[in-house]
Formats: sequence, C-alpha cells, structure tokens
Amino acid sequence: MDMVREQMQVLNALDVAKTQWYHFTAIIIAGMGFFTDAYDLFCISLVTKLLGRIYYHVDGSGKPGSLPPNVSAAVNGVALCGTLAGQLFFGWLGDKMGRKRVYGLTLMLMVICSVCSGLSFGSTPKAVMATLCFFRFWLGFGIGGDYPLSATIMSEYANKKTRGAFIAAVFAMQGFGILAGGIFAIIVSSAFKAKFDAPPYEVDAIGSTVPEADYAWRIILIFGAFPAALTYYWRMKMPETARYTALVAKNAKQAASDMSKVLQVDIEAEPQKVEEEGKSAYGFFSKEFVSRHGVHLIGTASTWFLLDIAFYSQNLFQKDIFSAIGWIPPAKTMNAIDEVYKIARAQTLIALCSTVPGYWFTVALIDRMGRFSIQLTGFFFMTVFMFALAIPYDHWTHKDNRIGFVLMYSLTFFFANFGPNATTFVVPAEIFPARFRSTCHGISAATGKAGAIVGAFGFLYLAQSKDKAKTDAGYPPGIGVKNALLILGVVNFLGLLLTFLVPESKGKSLEELSGETQDSNEQENDNV
Repeated sequence: MDMVREQMQVLNALDVAKTQWYHFTAIIIAGMGFFTDAYDLFCISLVTKLLGRIYYHVDGSGKPGSLPPNVSAAVNGVALCGTLAGQLFFGWLGDKMGRKRVYGLTLMLMVICSVCSGLSFGSTPKAVMATLCFFRFWLGFGIGGDYPLSATIMSEYANKKTRGAFIAAVFAMQGFGILAGGIFAIIVSSAFKAKFDAPPYEVDAIGSTVPEADYAWRIILIFGAFPAALTYYWRMKMPETARYTALVAKNAKQAASDMSKVLQVDIEAEPQKVEEEGKSAYGFFSKEFVSRHGVHLIGTASTWFLLDIAFYSQNLFQKDIFSAIGWIPPAKTMNAIDEVYKIARAQTLIALCSTVPGYWFTVALIDRMGRFSIQLTGFFFMTVFMFALAIPYDHWTHKDNRIGFVLMYSLTFFFANFGPNATTFVVPAEIFPARFRSTCHGISAATGKAGAIVGAFGFLYLAQSKDKAKTDAGYPPGIGVKNALLILGVVNFLGLLLTFLVPESKGKSLEELSGETQDSNEQENDNV
C-alpha cells in the first residue's frame, strides 16, 4: 500500500469516528482561549468608566471624570490591533511549525499579559494607561493566535458529521466568557460596596471614589488569566492533529499512532515511505492557489470584515440604550463602585438574553441547516432589524417605545451570533488545504478584526450628534446615530451578497472540500 493510501486511511478513520469524550475535552481545551478573549474584551468596557473616575477627575466638574477620547480609544482598541497582528503571525506559524507546538505559546502569552495588565504601574495617569496599553497589545497578540489555531485544531480532530457543531462550540465559549466577566464584576463590586461605602458623586465628588477602587479594576482584569492557565497542562498533552502530521509533515504512521491513543480507534498504517513531491505541492502565492481558493478566501475575509463592523459597533449603542431604558441612572447619582455594579448587571442581562442563546442555536443547527443558510439568514435579519431601528429612529427615542427598541436591538445581536458571527469562524477552518488552513483562517480573522477596528472607532466618531453642543466630551460632531445605523444596515446587506462567494461545507470531509483527495489521486496515478 503506498503512502497516499495510508494518509487517506488515517483521515477516513477520523471522518467516521464516533463522537467521543475526547472531542468534548478538546472543545473545552480549545475554547478556553475564547473564554479569556471574551472575558477581557467585555471587562474593559466596565473598567474604563472606573479608570476615568480614578485618574481623570476634574475638581468642580458636575460630572465624574472620564477618559479623554484618545485614551479611551487606545485602551479599548490596542487589544484589537494586537489580535489582528497575532492572527496573521500565529496563523502562518501554525502551518509552518505545526498546530501543537505554537498552541501553548499563545496561551502563556494570554495568561502572563492578563496578569500584567492588572498590575499596570506608574505614578501618573499617563504612565498607568501606557503600561496598561502595552500589556493589552500583547494580550491581544496571544488571543489573535488562538483564533486560527483553535479553529484548525478542532476542525482537524472532528468527524465530518458533527464538525460544524464542534468548531462552533469552541467559538461559543465566548458566551461563557462574557457571562463570567459580568458575574465576576458583580461579585467584586458588591464586595467592595459592602466594605467601602461611599456617597454618590453629586453629594461628595472626591469621596464618591474610594482609594480602594483602584484595586477593583485590577482584580477584575487579573481574574481572566485563571481559566486559561488551568487548561495549559492539557494543551501541552494534546497530540499534533493527524491531518497536519499526515498531510503536511507526511508521517502517516505517527498520525495513526497519535489518533489511536486519543480516539480509541484502531488505525493501521504501513511502515513510512517517503513520498515524492507531486503536482499537489503548489505554494500559497501560486496561480494554482489563486485559481482554486482565491475566491473562497475573498469570500471568507470580506464577510468577516463586514460582520465585525456591525458587531463591534454595538458597544456604541449599549450605554445609550441602558441609560435610555433606565437600567443605568445618570453617573453623578452613583459612586464609582456602584457604577461598575450597575453596568455589569445590565450587560450580563443582555448577554444572558440575546448573546449566549444565539451561539448555542448555531451549535445545535449548523450541521442540519448548513453554514451557508445560517450565514445568509443571519445577515438578512441583521439588515432588517438595523433598518427597522434606523428609519423610525425618532420614534424609538420616545420614553414609551424604549422596550421595543431594546427588543429590536437584542434580536439584531441574536441573529449575529445565530448567523455570521459563528459561521465566519467555522468555514475558513474547513475549506482550505491542510498546509494553508491555519494561514487562511488567520488572514480571514485578521480582516475581520480590521472591521472590528472600523466598527468600534469609526462609528464612535460617526455616531456623534451633528449638533456640536450635544457631542460627547472631546469628540467632533458626526452624522448622528440614525445615519450611523443606516450605514450599518447597508454593511449587513453587503455581507449578505458576499456570502454567495463562500461554499457550503456541511457533511463533506476536509479533503473533499480543499481538493486534497483529488490531488492525492492524481499523484497516486502518477506514481503507478
């Protein structure tokens, strides 16, 4: 039996393997990076309010201190920039060195930088913000590496029947990260509130922020490191994925023995034979790659880019929505710790009601409905709800219509998660050849993060009121929330159109999707 058949035998055994306990441990081990990712991105929005009160208090001001726009953008955005760089770098490295060798590195980076960002030091506000931004960039870099590696590892371990659900479940760990972030912030702020009581800002401006509040945000940030650190040992024990070992490292015997250990399947492989490089060994920058996979890569990258513009712009409207429906009273009526508690409670409720269920709907239905249908449906409803929020925007601003506004807003993000937010993560891990899989996923994810940067910052400026008197402190006038929502509706509609560039991958083996079986057969014929 020649080498090509050995490879196919190993891969076929993986495709038909029954779902086993090991698959579930792999979801938890791979998902912990996303847990940390979501925890961190979620917590920073709670912490920025507190940082503003502690470090940017202005004596005699009627409102509590807040971060200047450039500092706020840096603290929130530097992790996104780090993530973009990490996705490209570790995506490439995962194909060059193997998934497993790089996997522990990204986790250690996340753990160390989570702890360091909580220990940000300095005697002036500028110094504290600078060290916080430095460590958050490298935290983002580690998180970025987790995107292509976790998706690729899970897709290469899974069988073809439930592969979509497994990759989506890894991504859905973000939902638990968001909940954990909210719940832990509620616990910390409640404990501080009970121990260090303080008057509201309007009663005593300086006394409303107790000195101990400086510990609260640090504890919240550091806690994100623990769940990730707990899975480090198991990450190191995971064998290299069989598809990488067989198709990229060309060692079918090793792949068979690795998979026999973890998946309780007996896989036979004949003694190793050296394979001659055949026609299939085209490079990433070759015409062959462009003609086979170029359109797919444009499809996965552009849909992720457009989705993240809409998805990350939600942060803009969250605080307005919470204030509008009365979940969060005006800042001056609360003390610093109370504000953290109220915002954490409101965000946790939104997460519980719309964000988390959306992820798990995808996990349950992705292998029945298929990736294409879920992505198309998600973009369609996101477009509908964005326009429904934007066109009668003045109607929604009236007090009596607030609940309707929140409902529409929640549905938009339910369909983002039961839709393109999950599928844009799943598909790039399935449709490219093994030797480029991690790189292509990294490129798609990094393009998505570029969209996130546009969504989080471009829209922060765009959504400002046209009237200079009504803009947030330090911002120039923008086009207003109504027009910003209209633009987001158009962005979602473009996402719907570009979904047609992405192939359906339900129920097919990874090798069928990437054309590797066809390559191997051609090679086998050449060798005969």
